[in-house]
Amino acid sequence: MSVQLENRHLIYAMAPDNPPALRVQAGSTIEVHTCDCFEDQIQSETQDFGTLDWERINPATGPIYVEGAEPGDLLVVHIREIRLRDRGVMTTGPGLGVFGDELVQNVIRIVPVVDGHAVLNDRVRVPLRPMIGVIGTAPAEGRVPCGTPGDHGGNMDCTRITTGARLILPVNVPGALFALGDLHAAMGDGEVAVCGVEIGGTVTVSLHVLKGRDWPAPMLVNDEAVMTIASAPLLDDAATLAAKRMVSWLERECGLGKADAAFLLSAAGQLRICQVVDPLKTARMEVPRGIVEALGFSFPY
Repeated sequence: MSVQLENRHLIYAMAPDNPPALRVQAGSTIEVHTCDCFEDQIQSETQDFGTLDWERINPATGPIYVEGAEPGDLLVVHIREIRLRDRGVMTTGPGLGVFGDELVQNVIRIVPVVDGHAVLNDRVRVPLRPMIGVIGTAPAEGRVPCGTPGDHGGNMDCTRITTGARLILPVNVPGALFALGDLHAAMGDGEVAVCGVEIGGTVTVSLHVLKGRDWPAPMLVNDEAVMTIASAPLLDDAATLAAKRMVSWLERECGLGKADAAFLLSAAGQLRICQVVDPLKTARMEVPRGIVEALGFSFPY
């Protein structure tokens, strides 16, 4: 039976001094209830954009203290299920996203979820692709706003962080202090308008502690690929860092030399954009899981 964590337990920054909302044993399954990225403030397409409380953006539910998780360990987050509400919201406007220099007014769109699709307007329906935008652990020191990605995870907005995936995060403080939020019913790589289909819902996760592995977290493993994720002020730097982290991991875990690891990435890897609209940009490097398993890698969870 899973433990429930309600969305009244919200944080707006990931930090080592956040008091735990819940304590669980490693291996536990938790149902985490979330608000949308606006903390459910938007209820109408005619709402005045200026009335939003911008101090309440990108809340994450948590944090969760995982017993036995110590600094230097890794937290493996198995995403078992994402259940969405029946409507989401999208917004864009001046100064927001890639097109903020071209837009002259703020636009709010209420997006119904109908028959497995997000209804953007009377002409466009897109298939649901639920994913988690904000998910991470506390940094070793300082406070990182939930809207900012980094080596602790955070607002990576990676479309691969979805049902069935295992996200590997660093444990920087005792208990890890894990939290998540900012669900999307659908989102394209890049999140170019500054939003996906923002929506609240419930995420079921199992949390495991992995000891004795020096991996370049955050990483992601699903049935198709192993991925390294990196964030940096410039997208070029994030992409370079994601690729270099994968080469380092292939050297360490699969016994490849640096040149052979680089050849593998150039022949079979996929370097992809996660998002380009947050304070740091995020990229990922994907390598087919079948290849790394043929090289001897076996994922423990």
